Amino acid sequence: MQLRDALDDYKRHAGHERLFAGERRTVEGRFTGGDGRLVHVAPDGGLRDFGYPLTGKTGLTRSRFGLAVDGDVTWFEASRSRQRYVDDTPLVETVHETDRATVRRHDLAVGDAHLTRATVEPAPDADRDADDFALVAYAAFAPDGRDERVGQLRYDDAVEVYHADEHDFLASATGLADLRGQLPPTFPEVLDDAPMDLPRDRDAARHDEERLSGEVVVEVPVEDGAATLGTLLSDRSETTREEARSRLDTLFAELDSPEALAAAAADTTPAVPASVPERESVVADLRVLSLLSAETGLRIAGPDFDPHYQHSGGYGYTWFRDDAEIATFLLESDDRLGLELDDWHARSAAMYVETQRPDGSWPHRVWPRNGAIAPGWANARIEDGPDVDYQADQTGSVIAFLARARGAGVDVDGLDATLVDGLDATLVDALASLDSTLADDGRPVACQNAWEDSIGRFTHTTATFLEAYGALARHGRGLEDDESRFGGDPAAHARDRAREVYDAIDDLWLPDRGRYALRETVHGDLDDRIDSATLALASAHRAYDALGEEDAESAAGGAVDDERLDRLVSHVETVVDGLTRETDEISGLFRYEGDGWRRGDQPTEKVWTVSTAWGAHACGELSALLDARDDPRAERFAERARDLLGLVSPAGPLCEPTGYLPEQFFDDGTPDSATPLGWPHAIRLATVGLLDDHDALAAEPVPADD
Repeated sequence: MQLRDALDDYKRHAGHERLFAGERRTVEGRFTGGDGRLVHVAPDGGLRDFGYPLTGKTGLTRSRFGLAVDGDVTWFEASRSRQRYVDDTPLVETVHETDRATVRRHDLAVGDAHLTRATVEPAPDADRDADDFALVAYAAFAPDGRDERVGQLRYDDAVEVYHADEHDFLASATGLADLRGQLPPTFPEVLDDAPMDLPRDRDAARHDEERLSGEVVVEVPVEDGAATLGTLLSDRSETTREEARSRLDTLFAELDSPEALAAAAADTTPAVPASVPERESVVADLRVLSLLSAETGLRIAGPDFDPHYQHSGGYGYTWFRDDAEIATFLLESDDRLGLELDDWHARSAAMYVETQRPDGSWPHRVWPRNGAIAPGWANARIEDGPDVDYQADQTGSVIAFLARARGAGVDVDGLDATLVDGLDATLVDALASLDSTLADDGRPVACQNAWEDSIGRFTHTTATFLEAYGALARHGRGLEDDESRFGGDPAAHARDRAREVYDAIDDLWLPDRGRYALRETVHGDLDDRIDSATLALASAHRAYDALGEEDAESAAGGAVDDERLDRLVSHVETVVDGLTRETDEISGLFRYEGDGWRRGDQPTEKVWTVSTAWGAHACGELSALLDARDDPRAERFAERARDLLGLVSPAGPLCEPTGYLPEQFFDDGTPDSATPLGWPHAIRLATVGLLDDHDALAAEPVPADD
C-alpha cells in the first residue's frame, strides 16, 4: 500500500466508528495464491498484491475492472457481485451483474503470475453479441515498492512496468485494444479534502503521463465470449523480458477454461479425504495456511492490512511463536486426520534450523521468504539488551515442534540435507537457550508476553516452557551434547527441568479465584486478571503428563497429580466463563481483562478468534487428560470444546462467509484486523482432530469383565 492510497482511505474513513483510517482491509473478498503470489480479489473484482513478504515483489497496489461497449465503461460494483471459491481450491469465481451483461470471472495466482479470465453473457435485451464488449482494467503497479520513478515499456499485447530490479508485466490473450498510462495523484489531489475516483480521464497535456508511471488503463477485446488478462511479477536478474512474456503466453494457452484453471488450482493445496470430519472447516484451514505460506514454509501471521504501522505493528512477518504453534497443530492434525503434510512439516523444521541464532534462540520476527530478520521490537538478544525485551515463549514453541517432529519421524533429511542436517544440534542449543531464561525458582525470567504488550513473568510463558521441556524429554532420546552441557543426556535434563517448571506453577495459583494469575509483575505482585493465553496450561500439562507413562511412581499412569488436575479443571472453566462475551450478533472469548487495543468507540474488550479457538482447544486437551483417568468430567469439557469450536466453525458467528477467521470482532458483529489470521485457523484444525479422537475413543466398546 502506497502512502497516496493510505491518505485516500484516510479521507474516506477518518472518524468512522468501526473502520481504522488508512488501512487496506481484507475482511471482505477472497485471496488466491498458495504457490507464490498472494492476490486479494475484492468483492467488486479489484485486485491487489499482498505477497511482498512471501516473494519480495510488490506488484499490484490497486486495480479496478469494468465492461465497455462503444467506449462507454460500466465499472463493476460490489453490491451487484457475488463471489465463491471453486471446490476446495484457491480459484476465486466472481459474478458481476451489469445492466448490459453478466460477467463471470475466474481469478487464480499461479506462481509469480496471476490470471483473470472473464466470460461475458449479454443481457437478453442488450441487442449485442458478447464479442461487442471489452474488458476494461485499471491497474497500478509499484515495482520495488515505488510509485514514482517508474517507467513503462510497451508491446503489441503487453506492457512492462519497471523501476530497477522488479519488472511487472500485464498482458492479454486477445491483445490490447487500447492502452494508456496515468500518473499517480498529484500533490494538490493528495492534499485536497475529497478522496479520488480513479482512474482519471487521459490528460493530453502531460506527455509523460503515458510512460512515467506504474498506472495503466487497458481495454481487452472479448473473443468467443471470453477475455483473459494476466500479470507477472519478475526480477530482471532472474527472468528476461522474452521469458516473462513467453510464460504468460504459455499460461494463456494452457489455462484457457475454468476447468483448466480449477485443475491448476487444485495442485496448490493439500487434498482432503472425503472421510475427514468437519471437512468444510478443514479445507478452509488448509487453504488459508497455504495462502499465507512462503516457498520456504514460513508463514506470515496474516495479510498486512496496515503496512504504515498506523494502528498496529504490521502483520506481514513470521513470528516464531505463531508459526511454530501452527506447525505443531498441523503435525497433530496430520497424525489424527491423515492429511499427508510431510513436506509442510519438513520445510518448517528446515527453516527453524536455518534461522536459529548463535545463542540457541529465535529472533522476534523474520521475513518468511528468506528468514532474514524483519522489523520488530523484541530483539534484546540481538541488541545485547535485557531479556525483558525478548519473547522467550517463541523459543519454547519452536522446541516443542522440533521435538515432536523428531519423535514423529518426519523425514526432514529428505528435503534438503544442507538445511536440516543440524536438527539435533539445534534442539540441544535451544535447550541451553531455554535454560538461560529460566530463573532459579523454576519459572521464566521477566520478558515480553505473547500479546506483546507488557512485561512480566507470565503464566503463558511458563506453560510454553513446560510444554517445550516435556516434548524434548519425551522425544529427545539419543540427542548428543558435544559441549557436555547436560551430563551427556539432554533428554534427561529436559525431564528434570520440566519437573521444576511443573512444581513452580504453584507459585502462580490464586486460591481465592480458583485459577492461575496472568503474571507476576516486575514488582513481585501477582496480576489477577483473566488472560486467555493462560489456557496454554492445558496442552502443556498434557505434554508433561505423557512423561508419566515411563514413570512407575506417577499417579494413574500420568505425571500430573490429582491436586494439579483439579486446579487445572477450575482454571480452564473459570477462564472460559470469565472471558465469554455474548451479544445479539456474536459470541466468543475476549483476549484478557482490560484489553484496550483497537476498541474504537466500543467501551469493552473485543472478541478474538484466537482466544475463542484457544478455549475450544484447551477444553479438548483437558478432556483428553481427564479421559486418560476415566474421570467423568471429561465429557463436560468435550462438550464445552464443541460449543466453542462451533463459534469459529464455518456456520459460526466468528467465521466470515469466505471461511476466513478475522483476528477480532466488535460487539455489533463487525470483523476487524488481519483477515484471515493463520493462528486461529490452525487451532481450529487441531481441535477438529482432537475432538474426533475423543469421539472415536468414546465409541470404542467397553471390554467385558472376565
